[in-house]
Amino acid sequence: MRMLKIFGLVSMVWLAGCATNNASDPGLQSDGSGSGSIPTKQAQPSYPSGPLSPISPYQLGTGTYGVASIKAPADLWDRIRRGFAMPDLDNDLVRDREQWYATRPDYMQRMTERSSKYLFHIVEELERRNMPSELALLPYIESAFNPQAVSSAKAAGMWQFMPATGTYFDLKQNAFRDDRRDVLASTRAALDYLQKLYGMFGDWHLALAAYNWGEGSVSRAIARNQKQGLGVGYEDLSMPAETRMYVPKLQAVKNIVANPLRFNAELPLIENHPYFQTVDITRDIDVALVASLAGIREEDFRALNPSLHKPVILAAGMPKILLPWDNAQVFRKNLEAHNDGQYASWTVWSVPSTMSVTNAAQRIGISENDLRKLNGIPPRMMIKAGSALMVPRSATTQQDVSSQLADNGQIAFTPEIVNRRTVVRALKRGETVAAIAQRYRVSASDVADWNDVRTNARFKGGEHVTMYLPVRLTSTSFAKSSPQPRARAAAGKARAAAPAKVAAKSRPAAAKVAPAKRKR
Repeated sequence: MRMLKIFGLVSMVWLAGCATNNASDPGLQSDGSGSGSIPTKQAQPSYPSGPLSPISPYQLGTGTYGVASIKAPADLWDRIRRGFAMPDLDNDLVRDREQWYATRPDYMQRMTERSSKYLFHIVEELERRNMPSELALLPYIESAFNPQAVSSAKAAGMWQFMPATGTYFDLKQNAFRDDRRDVLASTRAALDYLQKLYGMFGDWHLALAAYNWGEGSVSRAIARNQKQGLGVGYEDLSMPAETRMYVPKLQAVKNIVANPLRFNAELPLIENHPYFQTVDITRDIDVALVASLAGIREEDFRALNPSLHKPVILAAGMPKILLPWDNAQVFRKNLEAHNDGQYASWTVWSVPSTMSVTNAAQRIGISENDLRKLNGIPPRMMIKAGSALMVPRSATTQQDVSSQLADNGQIAFTPEIVNRRTVVRALKRGETVAAIAQRYRVSASDVADWNDVRTNARFKGGEHVTMYLPVRLTSTSFAKSSPQPRARAAAGKARAAAPAKVAAKSRPAAAKVAPAKRKR
């Protein structure tokens, strides 16, 4: 009896297994009677034609071959390789750039080590947007991953944004920070721009050309080729040498990252883990204090927050900062416990009127040299009204800087006006002090003081009048106050009759008049 029970149980398990297998087998189909399944035509296996070729790691991740890796990336380089999705460019320019990078191992080492702080964030953003991971290598081409890089055309940051393009993509550029250098903001703007360009051209190589050369330039090059019946791909267009080499440079770096052993290259270990954390800032605070509370060097803090111009963080304009992953929590705890002294040693003063650096320094109680250095004021310049100056924070002024000033504060200069004593002549008999003052755009009281006369006094025709005029105005005024044509003609006749030595002395005076006439 026991044997029958065991046999029945085994039979039930066997039948259940058969039913499961039949249901999951695409070659079997139920006849609807409940009595089992009938075979259908078996799918014919397909075999590739021609020789087999190895599949690269990044091809596995694209889904093209129906193969998905179940192994986590060994490091960030492995993760980048798996996300390669752009078509490869294979030409002599690529091989030339491969050779260039491969023969400069020290340069490659410095560049890749510098990127270790920022690369994880860029890869994360690319994956979130479903963009090719090759684009994470673009800052190698643009700036060698140096956030402080500035081109001759004034492009700045890792992604090399021009001022106008940065403004278009909401990258603030003011007296206190330049978001073109900010790690998070510039990466967001660069990927926004690349997505926009890809949407315009439908081709990543053309999008990259437009990123370097400008979308209008690429569009016009395509239109020219279309008109001539030529191809409109990246390699078909006529473009500047820099743009022609742009994609080959990126392809060369991609090839080295894909197979460093082939190029005898050694990539530094970059773990597949965030390098930094974002930390909220709720009040103005000195950069030096942040670094101290986080337990890092100030230069390391600035490497992660390269957009900062000044020694203080204005919370209204920069409410988040970046800190190394392990130091972020240290900073939070130390900030909570900090109650010794003020948080910010600096604030912002909006200059009420145009003034000299000397006058501004006296008003705020700081040396002229320190004020110049802190605010980058060049020599022989005055500070224009409305400028936002970084100044020491007094013990009585503890209010944080407003968001309007923190986001939009600018500093502007105008050349210093240097007055020089000069002598002019009254142009006609009875010319008044007021008339001369109006002619030279000075006050009548000043003219009266300089000549020790009353403000209602009159001068004789041709009489010398002492004036203190700006240097640039003095040379122009000389021409205005020179003798009339008849008097100049008489002077010319006198010089012609004079000895040659006297005539030679007269020439410099004539030379001074001519440039002034051209300026007018």
